Amino acid sequence: MNGFTIWRSIRRRGLFLGTVPETAAARKSSTPLTLDHDLDVLPEAGRRLTVSELADHVDDLAGRLWSAGIRPGRHIAIYKAANFDVWVLATAAARIGAVPVMLSPALDGATVGALLRRLDQPALLTDLHKLDALADVPVMDLADPVITVSGDRPGAVSLAGLAGAPRVEPVSRPKDEPALITHTSGTTGLPKLVVHTPRSMAARLKPQWWLLSLMRKRETVAIHISFVHSRMFAAMALALLKELPVLLMKESDPDKVAAFFVEYRPGFIEALPNSLMEWECLTEDPRKPFASVKYFSSTFDAIHPRTMSRLVDSSERRGALYFQIYGQSEVGPAVGRAYVRKSAHRADGRCVGWAMPGCAKVRVVSRDGSRPSETNPGFIEVAWEGLAKTYLAEQDRYDANRFGDWWRTGDVGYRTRRGCLHMLDREVDMIPGVRSALEVEDVLLSRLEELSELVVVRGRKSEAVPVICTHDDRPVDQGRWRKAVADFPQLADPIQIPQAELPRTATLKVQRVALARRFGEQPTSN
Repeated sequence: MNGFTIWRSIRRRGLFLGTVPETAAARKSSTPLTLDHDLDVLPEAGRRLTVSELADHVDDLAGRLWSAGIRPGRHIAIYKAANFDVWVLATAAARIGAVPVMLSPALDGATVGALLRRLDQPALLTDLHKLDALADVPVMDLADPVITVSGDRPGAVSLAGLAGAPRVEPVSRPKDEPALITHTSGTTGLPKLVVHTPRSMAARLKPQWWLLSLMRKRETVAIHISFVHSRMFAAMALALLKELPVLLMKESDPDKVAAFFVEYRPGFIEALPNSLMEWECLTEDPRKPFASVKYFSSTFDAIHPRTMSRLVDSSERRGALYFQIYGQSEVGPAVGRAYVRKSAHRADGRCVGWAMPGCAKVRVVSRDGSRPSETNPGFIEVAWEGLAKTYLAEQDRYDANRFGDWWRTGDVGYRTRRGCLHMLDREVDMIPGVRSALEVEDVLLSRLEELSELVVVRGRKSEAVPVICTHDDRPVDQGRWRKAVADFPQLADPIQIPQAELPRTATLKVQRVALARRFGEQPTSN
C-alpha cells in the first residue's frame, strides 16, 4: 500500500496498534530502528533492528501473551522499568485484541495498587524489580494473571518460559471501543485513566501526518518521550508508516545523548520539552550534536523561547525549524506553530499556535461572563474526533469537563486578533496579581543563563514564589537576580533547590501543586 492508501484505511478503520509494525514491514522491511539500550524482554534482539524484525518480535510476544491467557477485550496493565519494550509489549497485547493499560514506572506501589483496583482484576505485565516495589500491595489478589517479562516469581507466569508459543491471528478492536489506556500526571491526586479508541488515535495522527508529508526527503527521527504516553504510540505509528529510520532513546544524560546523535545524525528530533531544556548545554558542544537536525518538535508543555532559539541556532541545516504542539492526554495535538532561526529568539512563549486545518477546533470560553482577553483569560476548550472516550470508572469526572462536543482542558488563555492561542497558566496554578507564571518564567530564563529551571508557584500567603535551579547547583548571584526581576515586583524572594529535588511527572513536567505545597509550609525566603 502507498502512503495515501494507508492513511485512507486508518481513517476508515481507526488506528489498530497491533498491526502497525506488520503494515510498515510490508511497505519497506529494511527500515532501521536503533536503540540506545537493550530490550528487557528480548535482550538477544540487540540494539539494531529492521522493521521486519520488529514486526516478528511483536507477533512472537503476542503469541506468548495468548498462551499466558490474555484474550480480546482484557485489560493488561503494563508496569515495568522504562524501556522501549514497553511499546513492543503493548503493541503485542493490542495485536490479540487486549487493551494495554500503560502505567508509568515512576508511579509508586500504593498508586499502582489503587489503579489496579480501579481496573478490576486486570492482567499485570511487570518485571521482578517492580514486583519488589509492589511488596506491600496484594498483587496476586488484584491482578490475574501476573506475568513477568523475564525471571521467575511464585504465582507469576514468565514470558521467557513461553518462548516458541504458537503464533495467533491479529484481532481488531471496534472503532469506538477502548483500545489503549494511559493515565494523567496525577499532579492533583490519583492519576485518571484515560481511554483511547481506534477512532481517537487515528484522528491524532492527522496533524503530523501532513507535516511529515512536507519533508523533501526521509529523515532519521530521534524519539525521546515517555514510553508509556499516548504520544509515544502516535509518534511510532507515524515514523513506521512513513518508513522513517528511528532512533529510540531512553538515555537523557547530555554527554551520552551527544555521542548518540553524533554517531547517527538525526534530521528530526521529538523530545520532551524538559529534556530539550536539559540538552541546551549541547548547543555549545564542539561535537555539534544538533548540526544535522532540521526539525525539532515537542508536545506536552509549551517550551521556553530560550531553549527553542538555542536549538535552532545550533543546527547547520538550511531552513531549520522548531515545531511546537500544544495539547494534552485527553485531547491529543490541538494547536501548533513553527519557529525558524530568525524568529525563535523573539518568540512569545505563551503563543502556542493555531488550530491546524481539518484537525482540532479550539475556543476560549469566559470564566466570569466577560469576554476573554489578555487581562481576563478564559477557559481553553477543544473539540474533534481525537478526544479521549472517557476516564475509566470515573465517568462523572470526565463529564465534568465535557460540554457537548467540547473538552475543557484546565488551561486558561486568550486568542489574538489573528487567532493565535495564548496559553497563560493552568487554572489551578494561577496566582493573584500575576498575569502568567509561565510568562514570568520565560522572561527570567532568557535573562539569566545560569538558571537551568525556574518555576513560579503560589506561596503560603498566595504570593508568587520563584523556585530556582542552576547549572551544577551553583549559588545564584543575588545582584543579577534583583536586576532581572526589577519589573516583577510581585515576586517573593527566590528559593533555590537542587534540580534533582524538583517533583516531576513521567513526562518530566514539574509537579507545580506538589512544589507549592512544599513551600507553602515554610517562609518564602531562603
